[in-house]
Amino acid sequence: MNTRSHYDVAIIGAGMSGLAAGIRLAHFGKRVCIFERHNTVGGLNSFYSIGGRKFDVGLHAMTNYVRPGTKGTPLGKLLRQLRIDRDEFELCEQKQSRVAFGPRGETSLRFTNDFGVLESEVAARFPGQIDGFRRLTTTVRSFDDVSLDAAPVSARQIVRQHITDPLLEDMLFCPLMYYGSATEHDMEFGQFVIMFKALFLEGFARPFDGVRVILRVLLEKYRAAGGERRMKCGVKQIISHDGRATALVLDTGDEISADQVISSIGAPETARLIQPAVLTAPPAAPGRLSFVETITILDRQPAALGWGNDTIIFFNDSARFDYACPGAQVDPRSGVICIPNNFDYGPELQLPEGIFRCTCLANYAQWAHLPDDVYQADKQRWYQALQKSAQRFLPALPTPDALSVATVTTDMFTPRTITKFTGHLGGAIYGATQKNRQGRTDLANLYLCGTDQGFLGIVGAMLSGISMANYHILQKG
Repeated sequence: MNTRSHYDVAIIGAGMSGLAAGIRLAHFGKRVCIFERHNTVGGLNSFYSIGGRKFDVGLHAMTNYVRPGTKGTPLGKLLRQLRIDRDEFELCEQKQSRVAFGPRGETSLRFTNDFGVLESEVAARFPGQIDGFRRLTTTVRSFDDVSLDAAPVSARQIVRQHITDPLLEDMLFCPLMYYGSATEHDMEFGQFVIMFKALFLEGFARPFDGVRVILRVLLEKYRAAGGERRMKCGVKQIISHDGRATALVLDTGDEISADQVISSIGAPETARLIQPAVLTAPPAAPGRLSFVETITILDRQPAALGWGNDTIIFFNDSARFDYACPGAQVDPRSGVICIPNNFDYGPELQLPEGIFRCTCLANYAQWAHLPDDVYQADKQRWYQALQKSAQRFLPALPTPDALSVATVTTDMFTPRTITKFTGHLGGAIYGATQKNRQGRTDLANLYLCGTDQGFLGIVGAMLSGISMANYHILQKG
């Protein structure tokens, strides 16, 4: 049992970034403890069980995948900094993914972990844009996306200097936004670069057993380095005095102190904990973007339904891609289809059941306060609507009822689920629109890591924790 009342570093939240920060600090002898309100680690990338069946949350794919021997990449840096052998993550590459636009995906761009595939697809479908696409790629490759001092600039503005076809522009933005943007309609260019590299220049992979493998490795490294964690024990207040965090009040009512505090729970969520409040600038506002996701478990491999090729499909049925908080509960016009069975696990392995997931934009306010019977009915209604919408972008089923016949069980999460289990205000998965690259707060010894620091994706989240631990604590120490 943990009984210590003072630490060198206290970390709020056991998500990917908090765990990575904890490992890094513990490696250098810091007395560090992670405080987590829930009974599982992982935050936005975790798992849960229903009826003995485990469901991944968040993880469609681990981005930033590169093959062994590739140097100078985020994945390589992550593995070195956390002293992880890449084989421990058991990463298996995607087969192929697509961006599909039009009422039934009539315009499609295929991509794999070989960037040349996407480049050839752009050349074939947008021959007048390929030179501009190559210039954009050169700009992306040369941009310093990990700078903590870069001034924000509109990604749409930069992209339009190279891409003049609105359809291609939207097709490039769609995957990057769905996998990391907290901003409606546009992205900050540094965030665009991070995601372009993560998805297109590098790629997708997944462990056979999903996100649990990543979490298991991180926990093993953290324990081995001597880090402590307190589960089902959140932080409900940060006591401030003379511009510093002097104590943390836990959900139990106990108080602990720490020389330094790192919060991974988001900027506005962290600001709300500080008492008395210290505001030297307007607080970051919660983002407006949230999501619903349907999960369908099948009694057969998706290939038996004709869905055996695509790993992830980003779709949009409208003339322009509208990445914004919808007026209705859900916007089924665009979204992400994920079929975890379609990673290359090798000839001897296949997932024991089929999995079909569909994610779409949602409006938190339309879900937050519904009576339970209405909430459950609306979930059922939108589950059916998302299934119908997604099937337009997949090969036709062998029979009209093939999917329902193959379905074993289903589940669905909503913006309300996100807030309940992560604490993110407004169900905002990607946090506030304004990112804080240096991770500083109004308190001199309180720092941010994770979503609102600004490094995106699962690898980006872990690098955020590492970077903030290095920059604010280890380098100063």
